[in-house]
Amino acid sequence: MEDQPADSGDLTTGADTEATADVEAASDVASAGASVGASDGMPEDASDQAPDEAAAPAEPVLVPHRPPGRGAKMAALAGAALFVVAAAFAGANAAPYLTDRALVQVKLDIAGTAADAITTLWTYTPEDMETLPDRAAKFLGGDFQAEYRKYIDAIAAPNKQAQVSNNTQVLGAAVESLDADSASAIVYTNSVATSPVTKNIPSLRYLSYRLNMEKRGTDWLITQMNAITSLDLTPRL
Repeated sequence: MEDQPADSGDLTTGADTEATADVEAASDVASAGASVGASDGMPEDASDQAPDEAAAPAEPVLVPHRPPGRGAKMAALAGAALFVVAAAFAGANAAPYLTDRALVQVKLDIAGTAADAITTLWTYTPEDMETLPDRAAKFLGGDFQAEYRKYIDAIAAPNKQAQVSNNTQVLGAAVESLDADSASAIVYTNSVATSPVTKNIPSLRYLSYRLNMEKRGTDWLITQMNAITSLDLTPRL
């Protein structure tokens, strides 16, 4: 028998056919092995497994109480001592300050009373001069109250007849000395008197007084009054 020529369109030889058969068999065996492995209890991905039960909360850790050490106690004692010293220092400095303020306030009260008293004692008109002792009484004490009333009673009639008006303005007042229940004050005044008798030409006088005052209850009363200076500036025509 003669050999038949191979078909030019068939590139598969016998050896190639056997090799192809072997590859297909190996592929079938691998596929079968993979299927068996998947169904034979092989471990799966951890993400596919069911989560374990939630972890129980941790038990609190109790720490035994420890008393403060010696250093902490010493620091606390030092802080307390510093506070006491600071408070004592503040109190020691506050006491003189408060005393000085109280003394200044007393002097202001005395000077104010002296100024109000002098203004009242030497300010009057013909119409109200007779009641002047009663208006001034609240500022006066002791024998001086009676002396002032006697003096005003003596000049009331002639001043009323001459239609004399007097106005006294306090220019300044100061406390000269001060004890627990007595004081001395100086008052500077400008006094102007007018009368039809003198054609209403003002009589100008600058006067200063020293007042002795005593404390009666909460009031300071004048018990004595002396003129220190008197300067008459009345125009002479």
